[in-house]
Amino acid sequence: MANWFKKEHKKPRLTEEIYQTFRKSEDFTCQFNSQAIRPYWICYQRNIIDTQTLNEQILPYLLYTKVYSIRELKGILPNKEIVITNKINDIENKLLQGSIMIQFHKHDGYCALIDAVKFEKRSVSTPEVEFSVNGPKEAFVESLDTNLNLIRKRLPVPELRVKELTVGKLSRTKVAVLYIEDIVEKENVQTVLQRLHDFEYDSINDTSFISEIIADNTNSPFPQVLETERPDRTASVLVEGKVVVLSEGSPQAIIAPTTLVEFFSSFEDYFMNWYIGSFVRMLRLFSVIFSILITPIYVAVLTYHHELIPRDLLATLVISRREVPLPPILEALFLEITIELLREAGARLPAKVGQTIGIVGGIVIGTASVEAGLTSNVLLIMIALAALASFTTPVYTMGNTIRLIRFPFLLLAQLWGLLGIVMCFCFMLTHLIGLTSLGRPFLEPLYPLRIRDLKDAFVRLPFSQLSKRPTFVRPGDTVRFSEKKAEKKKDIDE
Repeated sequence: MANWFKKEHKKPRLTEEIYQTFRKSEDFTCQFNSQAIRPYWICYQRNIIDTQTLNEQILPYLLYTKVYSIRELKGILPNKEIVITNKINDIENKLLQGSIMIQFHKHDGYCALIDAVKFEKRSVSTPEVEFSVNGPKEAFVESLDTNLNLIRKRLPVPELRVKELTVGKLSRTKVAVLYIEDIVEKENVQTVLQRLHDFEYDSINDTSFISEIIADNTNSPFPQVLETERPDRTASVLVEGKVVVLSEGSPQAIIAPTTLVEFFSSFEDYFMNWYIGSFVRMLRLFSVIFSILITPIYVAVLTYHHELIPRDLLATLVISRREVPLPPILEALFLEITIELLREAGARLPAKVGQTIGIVGGIVIGTASVEAGLTSNVLLIMIALAALASFTTPVYTMGNTIRLIRFPFLLLAQLWGLLGIVMCFCFMLTHLIGLTSLGRPFLEPLYPLRIRDLKDAFVRLPFSQLSKRPTFVRPGDTVRFSEKKAEKKKDIDE
């Protein structure tokens, strides 16, 4: 193909302007073919186009077909995505998105843009962050079209709406906002769209950027939108009347509005018997409370409230701390920071090495610190249990929040003992009461109290009891199914 092109021909106006814009980029090709029946100029970014499409569906037709005008290409080429335009900005955007520009003559005011983008994507794999033993084993990938396909496959209804827009001044990331028209509250959709339109940022590389864009309070450590990699969970929340945001290049979906309780419920809870699902959900909530409070209570009791320690346990604590020269707060901070360092190191290293570092490092450092007299073995056990309990959080972003808020509790426990823990809890509760997600209360169904929504909050009742959609999202259609019909179970011979 290279011997067909000669560059000494005078470029048309549009081609010349495009060439001047992209000529410093060595992956840009702009050449003239004089051996075709109708000579033409062709320009494209060669690293983002599909060469098979170029060689099989474009060049043969241009070489051997007589074309009189640029508009005739729509009836000649088999490609469906052909745009005829003379706007420089549109041409530049299309070229950067994988289109091929064709122009015949220097006096032509228009050119043809043919879509020939090359998609590099990985295949659909199993969830890694929200893995479940039961249920589907599909997870989102970095391709927006593939993710939309996974959702459409689960919700084949015409009411499912997809609004596409471009965000990021330089990245020009394609973003899709999904909702079910007859169910969703229109105000929620407009809020998400308005915040995406109003926010100006040069590069949007992941949905995590969008999470901060549409959050009500960006200064809060608590995430106000839910991120998931599971298409089944995404389809389920769309049916509830929520809004979902997908982004090109990101394997995560954003769900809004959401509540605090949803961060401690796994979608696998719905694949179990409701007794087991409710037990596991309550176990997670207890684990989170234990993870946050156990170390501050240890510091507060040993520093200010010795009388609260039972006599039998007091002897054990005295023996364990007999050779520890550090006060309880420094002892606790040393172990907490060590655990965080091991966790961060394990996350940043390759998978096999990271597991080894976490296990071996924890055993070696823990044993050495006790033998060296820097920490007590009782606190070491508490810290290990607290770290283990924090891993039960099914949503990774909330797990990071729990890791952070342990330290304010620990510092206030050192300053004022149990009173400091109560004060820190009051500050946190006040903050959570004022927190919202797309303007909806973040502590619902506790504040404001919604009795109906408690059926799927701390426990999960049987599906026959979940006939109504959540109140806080203000769905257009509140009824999911008839509760009376769901309770009737007839045999075939009745």
